[in-house]
Amino acid sequence: MGLNLLLVFIPIAVALDWYGANPVAVFAAAALAIVPLAGLMGRSTEHLSTYVGTTIGGLLSASLGNAPELIISGFALKEGLVDVVKASITGSILGNTLFSLGLSMIIGGWGRERQRFNPTVAGMSGGLLFVAAVALLIPAMFHFATGKEREVSMEISIVLFVTYLLSLVFTLKTHRQLIQPGSDTSGAAESHEASHEAPWSKGKAIGVLAVVTVVIAVVSEILVGAIEPASASIGMTPIFTGIIFLALVGNAAEAMNAVGFARKDQMDLSFGIAVGASTQVALFVAPVLVFAGYFMGKPMDLHFTAFEIVAIVLAVAIVSRQTSDGECHWMEGVMLIAVYLMLAIGFFFLPV
Repeated sequence: MGLNLLLVFIPIAVALDWYGANPVAVFAAAALAIVPLAGLMGRSTEHLSTYVGTTIGGLLSASLGNAPELIISGFALKEGLVDVVKASITGSILGNTLFSLGLSMIIGGWGRERQRFNPTVAGMSGGLLFVAAVALLIPAMFHFATGKEREVSMEISIVLFVTYLLSLVFTLKTHRQLIQPGSDTSGAAESHEASHEAPWSKGKAIGVLAVVTVVIAVVSEILVGAIEPASASIGMTPIFTGIIFLALVGNAAEAMNAVGFARKDQMDLSFGIAVGASTQVALFVAPVLVFAGYFMGKPMDLHFTAFEIVAIVLAVAIVSRQTSDGECHWMEGVMLIAVYLMLAIGFFFLPV
């Protein structure tokens, strides 16, 4: 695969960090190295899923789908970069719902009158994203009224996590018959089926998954260490770097898969990957990071900035509006990309 050519940046990133090179070069090399590693982790998880049954395989794929982002955010949290972690969460939600889905609609819809996807999945995904938006609004309102946020954030994180688990029960068990092939929240098992790739052995899948996890941890530590100096060098705030660059790095492999399936007119798969990734970030990754911050002694809460909250609410609203009918065309993708670019401009000029 062409994506694997980027694996050459792993030793480059390590070498640049070892020799104390320019932080921008270190950050760029580490970011490029994460992209193929995330792709390899996704592929190994898909292959491993074929040996553990449909339900457990779907749970495994959904749970590990955001492992690269969790690892990156975990190291950032360890370094006390809480604002960067929150920015990465915001960027993942915006990037998947607006950029990845929008680009998929443009490329998939070009030359076609319209594309269709499962309206049941669209409705449930939109509902889950609204739940996530409410979860971000409540800590902000609570903070405005009382000046506190972490206490309520922990309880809300528990509610979000339980909601995520129940959504997996819904899609993988009780209402699986309503979820057409290629449209569950993970998209992983279906991606493997659609790729027609020869299955890996269980040993190879586990081995690749273990090695890639360790390498991602090493590269993520390098990436996180270069965030602040690299941002300062190029005149960007760490928040903007987290919202745009870290989010794109953590979700690059999924975005490429979503676009690839849309090009083949498999919009169910594309929608499941792009929007499903956002719901996983909001309902699984964010709560897990709140829990991790508690145990690490690094206070992490769900009190996002007003601009971030408004951006997420707007993204959820426009995606729900555009996908509620189960159909799309390329111009709707242009609208989503336009909203993403305008929000990115706003974040770029947002003062620290």
